[in-house]
Amino acid sequence: MSERPPKIPESVLVVIHSPALEVLLIERADRPGYWQSVTGSKDRLDEPLVQTCIREVAEETGIEIGGQAVPLSHLVDWGLRNVYEIYPVWRHRYAPGVTHNTEHVFGLRVPRDIPVRLAPREHLQYAWLPWREAADRCFSPSNAEAVLMLPRFAGQGDGGQT
Repeated sequence: MSERPPKIPESVLVVIHSPALEVLLIERADRPGYWQSVTGSKDRLDEPLVQTCIREVAEETGIEIGGQAVPLSHLVDWGLRNVYEIYPVWRHRYAPGVTHNTEHVFGLRVPRDIPVRLAPREHLQYAWLPWREAADRCFSPSNAEAVLMLPRFAGQGDGGQT
């Protein structure tokens, strides 16, 4: 039997944005109409959050963090933590009795013309939207709130240079 291990209830939310504060949103394949930023849980309890961000951004968008186009300095921990109740539809992925997740919020500045390659089993399409419009489209309240904070955090990392 090859049952997947339960998901770790600690995750990252990565608000990917251009220098002009356009936000990259992706539509979930398992829930059409549900738009979000990149999210994902730790693979291991000891996995550093930055590694979770790097892995999830690459898996979900094909964007590689740490190269010339997107230096690691463009990934910024906003120091925000959200603890929320896991939607009942997704609780089966976690250990029995786990009902809450801790989400760590990061921002990632990328060139607006960076190629995006979605994982087709996870996402249907992507869109670049002005930050206010992106916040309105997010299905998750914590994701929408993070996008609304983008102007406050956008100047961090690499001195605000592109």
